[in-house]
Amino acid sequence: MFSYYAMKALSFFICLLPHRAAMALGEGLARLAWNFIPARRKTLAREQVMRCLGVSEAEAERIARASSLRFGPMLMEVLRFPVMKEHMEDYVTLTGAVEEVRAAVVEGRGAIFATSHSGNWELMGGAFASAGFPVVGVAKKQSSAGMDRFINEYRALVGMHITYRSGVREMFRMIDEGWIIGLISDQDPSLRDGVIIDFFEQPTNAFTGAAAIARRCEVPIFPVFIHREPDGHHVITVERGIMVEKTDDRAADVQRVTQLVSDRLEAWIRRYPEEWFWLHDRWKSLREEANEKGEL
Repeated sequence: MFSYYAMKALSFFICLLPHRAAMALGEGLARLAWNFIPARRKTLAREQVMRCLGVSEAEAERIARASSLRFGPMLMEVLRFPVMKEHMEDYVTLTGAVEEVRAAVVEGRGAIFATSHSGNWELMGGAFASAGFPVVGVAKKQSSAGMDRFINEYRALVGMHITYRSGVREMFRMIDEGWIIGLISDQDPSLRDGVIIDFFEQPTNAFTGAAAIARRCEVPIFPVFIHREPDGHHVITVERGIMVEKTDDRAADVQRVTQLVSDRLEAWIRRYPEEWFWLHDRWKSLREEANEKGEL
């Protein structure tokens, strides 16, 4: 549990700093950390940017670097949750189809938030919770027990409830009780857990969780994104809800809606490419499958 107590001590120190000083420290640490990211990982990020956005190598390098440097201020904000929690509205503004979500909650229907690793996604739960929305984040258990305890404790600190990906029955129960389930839908699943859709004009393996749960529970999916303005303020945009048109073909329903959600994710990433997690090996599962078949 050393990592837990180390992070708590670091958080205590960061909370003593003025907000701007903490953000400046985060930016400096991120610039330093960039030098230690393996060259192979930087190349992967740059090549993914070039392939997806059709930009020059120099521009791809700039976007990949900016995408990584944002993690410094993001970490500082998480560490400052103890002082931010009482005034979350000073740091984050909710825009878009907020009242549509509120109507779903008032009706007791529940809903799904589908988002991506873009901007400071950790702030979303706190912002919605402080605005009175009952949000449950679906998290991946960290390999370090100390880090897992720390991040989930801090998520709870700002009003989020957390369940792990394995808790599917719990998700169904909570949606039936009117909760909003938050799912990050942009990473590469195993081939048995995903479906192949088009993403940045490439065949891409995608998680089906949002579409499958929405179909089963008959609730809307709201694509939700967060953007950091130049002055450091965050804006969350809630897009209009997507309903799963239920047919006798479950697989086709899930495939169709997963594509719709992915289209929304792609449009947002194209709008703010510097804020997406380009260091993630997004097409790993399909590349490894092609290697096994001798297609590459």
